[in-house]
Amino acid sequence: MPRPCCCRRIGKLPNHTHFKPRGIPLSELEEVRLRLDELEALRLADVEGLYHEEAAARMNVSRQTFDRIVAEARKTVADALVGGKAILIEGGNVTIQRGKGRCMRHGQQKGGRP
Repeated sequence: MPRPCCCRRIGKLPNHTHFKPRGIPLSELEEVRLRLDELEALRLADVEGLYHEEAAARMNVSRQTFDRIVAEARKTVADALVGGKAILIEGGNVTIQRGKGRCMRHGQQKGGRP
């Protein structure tokens, strides 16, 4: 039996939940799903340039778990870019950091804000 997934900490919800190739209606595109924790891992590793150990601490996960999250996120984004697919950002077992030390649970909700 697999171990239950721990709650991952993210900085904030994204402003946009869809990205797609220009000029093609969303209804005509295949969609890939990028979880909120995967987006946060990409932000910390690739935008902020943090070492995986520090990024893992910010997300409240082990370094090995962070490595798996960021690898899966990169694979998903690469698949969308190479295959001309839309990216839907949603879901994941996360808490959203609110101010100093306060978190709000987001859970497995689809799409929008809690």
